[in-house]
Amino acid sequence: MNITRVFIHGLESSSHGAKGVYFKETYPDMIIEDYTGAFEKRMVKLNKVLADKSDLILVGSSFGGLMAAAFTCKNEERVRKLILLAPALNLEEFNPYLDRTIQIPVIVFHGKNDDVVPVDAVQNIAKAVFRNLSYNIIDDDHSFHKEFESLNWNMMLT
Repeated sequence: MNITRVFIHGLESSSHGAKGVYFKETYPDMIIEDYTGAFEKRMVKLNKVLADKSDLILVGSSFGGLMAAAFTCKNEERVRKLILLAPALNLEEFNPYLDRTIQIPVIVFHGKNDDVVPVDAVQNIAKAVFRNLSYNIIDDDHSFHKEFESLNWNMMLT
């Protein structure tokens, strides 16, 4: 079984941001693309990048978490695990998926000092949609400046 690891960066980030660089260096097989433009344009590119892939472990940060979650809602059978970092599930782009029930393992990390994406709103949405959910509120900010590299990525990405 070949796992395909994918990292999807946030709205104002890129594959060259701190998380993208970390993943490139630590997991050289990980798919890390740049996404620009509006949500739909980004999703078209994500769907093309992942068109022939399965056994996916998706890691999405902020707006990339929204993208990863939306992709999973449409392609759950192709996704093995979803890891979301302060996912922007509170944005209207996720509204079409609020009635979904996703069974795969979903791990969320959210900084309690996040001033970009509201913890409570996102946690409520995640609890409603994801049935196999581990929601972790950590002592960090939106960008995970303190905790990102200390998360157990080797365990989560297998």
